[in-house]
Amino acid sequence: MSSTLRTPAPSTVLSVPAAAPADAAAHYAARLAFEADVSDVRADLLAGVPGVVVVDSRSDAAWAQGHIPGAVHIPTARIAELAPQLIDPSVTVVTYCWGPGCNGATRAALAFARLGHPAKEMIGGFEYWVREGFAFETAQGTDQRPIDDLTAPRSGISCAC
Repeated sequence: MSSTLRTPAPSTVLSVPAAAPADAAAHYAARLAFEADVSDVRADLLAGVPGVVVVDSRSDAAWAQGHIPGAVHIPTARIAELAPQLIDPSVTVVTYCWGPGCNGATRAALAFARLGHPAKEMIGGFEYWVREGFAFETAQGTDQRPIDDLTAPRSGISCAC
């Protein structure tokens, strides 16, 4: 009987070694300083947490099509003009745009930071707000779509991650 020894395939994941734990911790902590997800933003809005304001940075047409209840509408191009009269500089601004394929929320957060506001970007944007089954407002009133089970548990209960 002959046995054949197999050489394990090289790892694509490990072709670049993982960062040292301390470096990884610093990286992930920094990401959380810049980002918030839709579930956390919703939880803060529902709880009425002070010190947080959500800003929709999309166009007037996009705002009318649907937006997060309680959000303030300031298109990115108008942040420098409108923020001083609409946003308290001591609150943390959480910006959002359409979704992961759009960097409008990043540009909006940058504009707020340049004005001296603490700012975070809501990752997932309006797309993931809707896909997670959260209510949104339109020009016609409040609406809500079924939960996309690729983004959240069908039960509607938080994933608790």
